[in-house]
Amino acid sequence: MTGYAAAALFTLGSLQTSSAYELTGRIISIADGDTVTLLDANLQQHKIRLSGIDAPERRQPFGNRSRLHLGALVFGRQVTADCPKTDRYNRAVCRLEVDGVDANLAQIEAGMAWHYKDYAREQRAPDRRRYAQAEDEARQSRRGLWADRAPVAPWDFRKARKNTPR
Repeated sequence: MTGYAAAALFTLGSLQTSSAYELTGRIISIADGDTVTLLDANLQQHKIRLSGIDAPERRQPFGNRSRLHLGALVFGRQVTADCPKTDRYNRAVCRLEVDGVDANLAQIEAGMAWHYKDYAREQRAPDRRRYAQAEDEARQSRRGLWADRAPVAPWDFRKARKNTPR
């Protein structure tokens, strides 16, 4: 493949991941504390990764509690998903709103997720500030995962598992 062809493919891929759109529908599945499935009016399913947060993995402490908390917020409910991008796993990366509540922020406020600062630049400035402040408040109040003496961030957990021989 020539350099021009590779550059063209990269540009096309970049365009695909940066197209913003909105989805509305009912949440029919909760995979974990930051991943859901939305069923739209056309009965099409959309796998959604919640933007701006990273929740404990299922095998981590608080992983199941985080999933249950998100389920209590959105499962079976009608939501609006503001989706500025698609990730490398072809999931829409979205901010979920249910009855005027930012579900992503609610996960952080309850101590059920971290503010995913590695991707904060992709957030709107007001969201970035609210999410960071919510994490600070949850940590200071020792809510949710912050009650743990040494909570392990999901990105560190994934990295450690990747580097562990099986």
